[in-house]
Amino acid sequence: MSPLITRCPTCGTTFRAQPSQLSARSGMVRCGKCAAIFDGVANLVAESAAADAAEPSPQLGLFEAGARPAPRPVPRPARHPAPRRVRPADDEPLPEFLEEQSPRSRFSVAWGLGALIALAALAGQLVYQYRTELATLAPQVQPFLAEGCRFLDCELRLPRRPDLLSIESSDLQADARRESLIVLHAVIRNRAPFAQELPALELTLTDPGDRPLVRRVLRPEDYRQGLPAALRAPGIAPGAEAVLRLHFDTGDVRATGYRLYLFYPA
Repeated sequence: MSPLITRCPTCGTTFRAQPSQLSARSGMVRCGKCAAIFDGVANLVAESAAADAAEPSPQLGLFEAGARPAPRPVPRPARHPAPRRVRPADDEPLPEFLEEQSPRSRFSVAWGLGALIALAALAGQLVYQYRTELATLAPQVQPFLAEGCRFLDCELRLPRRPDLLSIESSDLQADARRESLIVLHAVIRNRAPFAQELPALELTLTDPGDRPLVRRVLRPEDYRQGLPAALRAPGIAPGAEAVLRLHFDTGDVRATGYRLYLFYPA
């Protein structure tokens, strides 16, 4: 099929185009020289008129189906490289000046807003999950976290690091007033550089073979009242010690030893 010749109405450049290429975009094409978009069908010209053009098309080589004499050289400034000649096959994509520029997606703003909302939700979940650690690392944000917990009906607790707590000393003695009454003395030290919750204690009484006879778990509310007034807060200050003195009635159990552990209940 013989190529058609169309002329750019903006710069007057003529070039050849196959009918299939003109029909691919309803006749709309882009000039390879000035980049103007125009109707290639409405601006078709006769071949004799195209031969008299003052300047041949820089796109002639893009649409020739067969061999032809070499075109007249087009003078160009030295700073512009000479255009490469490409002979497209029928199944190759259309040249750039025949392709339509893709419009910006109408959903790009919506997608961006959705991504920001998702990011904010994720940040909120992280703050909620690690609110205790944040309050410990950045005490200045603790009032805001406490206010948020009041709004969300959650609890802003002190850290729980049992590996940074230790039982410095403990002693179990019989009370002279009653045979079944025993007294536990213990000192718990917080070795962390931040305040921690009071731990729970597990006291196990053992027989001469170190077999457990009776076990009791003491939660902070069970022994906090026995602490000095300065240590009745929910936690132990950094580097501070909590001195415990607790009385137990063992009844008929005759224990000769004991074991004492501290832990945080799940």
